[in-house]
Amino acid sequence: MIEQPEEIRQAFISGRCDAYTNDASSLASFRASQGKEGEQYLLLPEIISKEPLGAVVRKGDWRWFDVVRWSHFAMVTAEELGITSKNIDSFMASTNPDVQRLLGKSGDFGRAMGLDNDWAVRIIRQVGNFEESWERNITPMGVPRGINALWTKGGLQYAPPIR
Repeated sequence: MIEQPEEIRQAFISGRCDAYTNDASSLASFRASQGKEGEQYLLLPEIISKEPLGAVVRKGDWRWFDVVRWSHFAMVTAEELGITSKNIDSFMASTNPDVQRLLGKSGDFGRAMGLDNDWAVRIIRQVGNFEESWERNITPMGVPRGINALWTKGGLQYAPPIR
């Protein structure tokens, strides 16, 4: 019986087993860690189990939890609105209330979290929207966006309104 993840990977690499399953990001990370050798492994596109992954924070640190959670929501909202790290300045004069709230031009959402109201602007400028981050960090590992696409594109990603 194999119990530890590293033992499973070694059994797979040595040919003791023909396949192994895990969440797509873990499999992609494993393949990428193998360098050129990783090209011999195929990631199957089928999703055979749902294992949601997300950011983790220390239990009881609710303020930090809110910042982390709303940072993700800001990136998803930016993607929904078509705001990227490259075009964000062109949205600064937008009269769209959703854009104004996201960019801190109206409301005090940032201050309510203990941040400046332009908190989302800084995230989008430095990290990009959710799609930009996915394309930069996950796509190169061979993981398709799939269910991680926006809800408007057949995925599960959506964010509550920033209010």
